[in-house]
Amino acid sequence: MGKRGSRSQSQLLTTLTKKQKKHLRDFGEEHPFYDKVSGKEAKPQIYQLSESSDTSSSESEAESEPEQFSGYHKLLATLKNASEEDEEEEEEEEEEEDSAVHEAEMNGEDSNSDVSVEKETTGESTKVQESTVLPADPEGKGGDGPVSTSQESLEEFTDAKHESLFSLETNFLEEDSGGTCSLKVSQDPFLQHVSKELKEKEIQAVATNPKTTHQLKWPVLGQLVFSSKFQKLETFKPSKDVDLKSLHLQKPLESTWTKTNSQFLSGPPKSSGPFTPLQKELFLIMNSYRDLFYPERTALKNGEEIRHVYCLHVINHVLKANAQVLGNNSRRRSQKLGVGDDDDFRDQGLTRPKVLIVVPFREAALRVVQLFISLLESDSKKKIIVSNKKRFKGEYGSDPEERPPNLKRPEDYEAVFIGNIDDHFRIGVAVLQRSVRLYAPFYSSDILIASPLGLRTIIGAEGEKKRDFDFLSSIELLIIDQADIYLMQNWEHVLHLMNHMNLLPLDSHGVDFSRVRMWSLNNWSKYYRQTLLFGALQDAQINSVFSKYCVNLQGQVAVRNVPMTGSISHVLVQLPHVFQRMEAENLASVIDARFNFFVNKILSQYRDAVMSHTLIYVPSYFDFVRLRNYFKKEELNFTHICEYTQKSGISRARHFFLQGEKQFLLLTERFHFYKRYTIKGIRNLIFYELPTYPHFYSEVCNMLKATSRGEEATWTCTVLYSKYDAQRLAAVVGVERAAQMLQSKKNVHLFITGER
Repeated sequence: MGKRGSRSQSQLLTTLTKKQKKHLRDFGEEHPFYDKVSGKEAKPQIYQLSESSDTSSSESEAESEPEQFSGYHKLLATLKNASEEDEEEEEEEEEEEDSAVHEAEMNGEDSNSDVSVEKETTGESTKVQESTVLPADPEGKGGDGPVSTSQESLEEFTDAKHESLFSLETNFLEEDSGGTCSLKVSQDPFLQHVSKELKEKEIQAVATNPKTTHQLKWPVLGQLVFSSKFQKLETFKPSKDVDLKSLHLQKPLESTWTKTNSQFLSGPPKSSGPFTPLQKELFLIMNSYRDLFYPERTALKNGEEIRHVYCLHVINHVLKANAQVLGNNSRRRSQKLGVGDDDDFRDQGLTRPKVLIVVPFREAALRVVQLFISLLESDSKKKIIVSNKKRFKGEYGSDPEERPPNLKRPEDYEAVFIGNIDDHFRIGVAVLQRSVRLYAPFYSSDILIASPLGLRTIIGAEGEKKRDFDFLSSIELLIIDQADIYLMQNWEHVLHLMNHMNLLPLDSHGVDFSRVRMWSLNNWSKYYRQTLLFGALQDAQINSVFSKYCVNLQGQVAVRNVPMTGSISHVLVQLPHVFQRMEAENLASVIDARFNFFVNKILSQYRDAVMSHTLIYVPSYFDFVRLRNYFKKEELNFTHICEYTQKSGISRARHFFLQGEKQFLLLTERFHFYKRYTIKGIRNLIFYELPTYPHFYSEVCNMLKATSRGEEATWTCTVLYSKYDAQRLAAVVGVERAAQMLQSKKNVHLFITGER
């Protein structure tokens, strides 16, 4: 009877509106606006409330007489006996109503039922909290309860099942992980770097201090330039023998690295060492937390070798940083210290992401993640947990059958454009103990892997509503791999990224400021960020990024080897090369000076019909548009091919040029980079500017032999250059000849006999 009575009472409570309920609780009476003036309307209310009356239980429901007082007063009398479900609904509806309930309980006669409800709800909440912490125990020692939030919608990725597993705040250092052994060593480069404190005077002096440099020659890397804007500049030389224990690698990297890197080792690990000679010198610089620029990374030669060594450095850095946080969590729990009681617990940045790896294609991201997994998997039977591995392989892998079988391209092209070459992606990776979480939300990730385009779309531009770059605020390690490819994609995306690195976040993102390092709070993170820049060539734009945005307090190291021969030695055809020098007042005026020089002095020599089949190689797309518009204005007989030309347009332009129906063919460097077609019918070659890639010069020159019909005596090659093209000129003709050409203001005529 009591249960049925309480059920009917709750039904009557639900018939009231929010205003009626609130007024009832506040004043204990019905609002005059809701007074009933008709007696007929009260009759059905009396019948409905007959079951919930306070009569004896022995009376029959059918025999119960109607009550003489209104049903509204019955609701008032039974208000304190409301069910748990009604209280939960009322709490969701309005917080003010919830506070009014507590006031009514304080003033009412009996509140035992409400107290029991509170105990039940708090008990349920603690159960939910315990269930969310259960996955944090990978060994299953803490409990076997499943996570209640595991059933999520598959449309939007949340991975709530593994949220607590990868949370740094709720996890502690495992006893058997061995994570504290290297952190106790004072010689650990990681601890020395993050614990070094700068002074305000040193930061202010960075803008005015001149950069001090020192040159050293290493056995493998060659000529190195050490530089720093801070007063103290330290240099060092590589040791002959390198022991893994002396490098302070975090477990299990000491055992997994030798196995992962075995494909590059010529002999047994004990005889050849754990590194190749190139890897050894690179890792010594990386492990010293200096900025590094290595411009001799090629996909065909040493690309994978370098990728292995910087992945080792990334995992080593992340494991040490996370071990420091988890160890401090254990210390705080054991010592029961209050928040902010000890500055020794400052071990984090303003946001969790600490490593950013910029790669051009999805295939490169796939290989990086695979290296991470292989470096974390020890030789023991315990395998690491990789969440969303199947989804990752499906989105970042490739089908070999998609590639045309008859496609024949140079070896370096095959090495660069292998696998999935989509350039719009970004993915977060969380690493914690024996688990790796792919597709982690950015603010729950340790490592971010993305392309410049993928980052640009989320960073956005000024004025856009949906933009976010707070995840870049605490990046401690920035790796830009294959930087030369970004010159062929869109270099503006790289500059946009660098302008948003290590800025103060606009939102707190739930950070515990008592755990944030002081240099991060002072907005000095850029002075502690290590930048590793790898590319295939020396270029002014890449050099500018390294010199402008890399201000690491440990200093910078740049490899500055000069080419002795140049790519002109790989030209296989007998061809006269004429290098015509143009003068420009400054770097900003080079573009206009080159265009005027070409129009006034070069193009006039090729307007004659005798000089047909002329290919004009244009590295910059903006110069290409300017020349195309000029050719249209002058109504010259020409055709053009760029990276945006459709396949039918490419075939038509190549046919017209081969048959001589079009005298000129404008060709962009980006088209040659992405397609590598052999253009037939070339007799006269003009390099509007020296190519970005040195080997493109010899490739384009060797295209003349594709349709050799005895016109070798009439072949010509003209190259435009200025004093600001010193690096590209040295890569083509060699450093000694380039120095002579830059000193002399006369045009240079070279003749290649076809012998290497």
